[in-house]
Amino acid sequence: MSKPLAEELRPKTLDEYLGQQHLIGKGAILRNAIESGNIPSMILWGPPGVGKTTLANIIAEKMDMSFFALSAINSGVKDVREVIQRARMMPNQAILFIDEIHRFSKSQQDSLLGAVEQGIIRLIGATTENPSFEVISPLLSRCQVYILKGLDENDLLILLDSAIETMAERFSRKVEVKEYEAILRISGGDARKLLNAVELVVTTLSTRVKGKIVLSNEKVLGIIQQNIAMYDKGGELHYDIVSAFIKSIRGSDPNAAVYWLARMVEGGEDPKFIARRLLILASEDIGNANPNAVLLANTCFDAISKIGWPEGRIILSQTTIYLATSPKSNASYMAIKSAQKQVQEDGNLPVPLHLRNAPTKLMKNIGYGKDYQYAHAHEGNFVNLEYLPDKISGLKFYEPGNNTKEKQIRGWLKERWQDKYDY
Repeated sequence: MSKPLAEELRPKTLDEYLGQQHLIGKGAILRNAIESGNIPSMILWGPPGVGKTTLANIIAEKMDMSFFALSAINSGVKDVREVIQRARMMPNQAILFIDEIHRFSKSQQDSLLGAVEQGIIRLIGATTENPSFEVISPLLSRCQVYILKGLDENDLLILLDSAIETMAERFSRKVEVKEYEAILRISGGDARKLLNAVELVVTTLSTRVKGKIVLSNEKVLGIIQQNIAMYDKGGELHYDIVSAFIKSIRGSDPNAAVYWLARMVEGGEDPKFIARRLLILASEDIGNANPNAVLLANTCFDAISKIGWPEGRIILSQTTIYLATSPKSNASYMAIKSAQKQVQEDGNLPVPLHLRNAPTKLMKNIGYGKDYQYAHAHEGNFVNLEYLPDKISGLKFYEPGNNTKEKQIRGWLKERWQDKYDY
């Protein structure tokens, strides 16, 4: 039985290794460290399928050091301590490779500190997540972080040629790539995805056709069935796409906003998560410039909760476009931010007596509620009264935005509070 194609074509040396020339090309920093025989403990950070595990294996082979490997998914503190104990018995340093190190808890990562610091092991951790968030600071400070990038088109085409040649030998058939766009799009810069796709497509076609096997975009997509967008819920790319989505709406670009929405939809994002983000944005970035925005966003959230996918994407699209094309104002957000800062600076300032609740006779006798004037008893339902603590009287927290609706609000406030708040 043949090995999986990805395993069969796994590089064994740095010269066979594709991509990451900024790290392992001639004269590059990591290659120099490997060839000098003096590697640091390191974190290899990059998307799936770019060769993190392969690079760790090559380093271990090149360094001629004892090599231990753990997967953070099914290993715990006990496993780490056992490896460290075995490493202590080795005449030379050992390499400990931990795949998906971001899945290790704080206590599990803590268990590595002493051995790394004392030089008992050289740690190589592989992660798809930003180590700044996922690796504890004491461990991160003892490691060099190397960033691996998704493979570019040239690297993928070289890999594709090798894959086709290997599959042709496996089936003793001629294999030809008529069109390669679909295969490259499916891979998304991930070597493993590309090899798995090639293996699946060629194996499937070998049972359907006689003679030469030809790969076209239509055949590839038909067999793969769907090109799932690269989107890692909970990971850094997830937050990057959400950020792009929010910033596109804030920037009033409905086309970009709908594109990033589609990325989230295709990536399998929870529709309620998207709806919540829209509801927050409607108040934070639009607010009183268009008060209907928060109403539509809230309706969107309710509707999504009732109908889910796939129809929910239409409601999300409508709401996204409405918010992107609404006038913008962050005045409400800035007002509460400014008011909170004031509270943090001044603490709990006393409520003016005339504004205090006076449910008992004693409270009334000591002045609670005295001189309070009921606004609805005055013309225009307004009375010029002090509503802030004496110490911060006259401080203005709300500054209406420069839009049609808030210009009207400013005018309304100016009629009533010109002398006090300078509207």
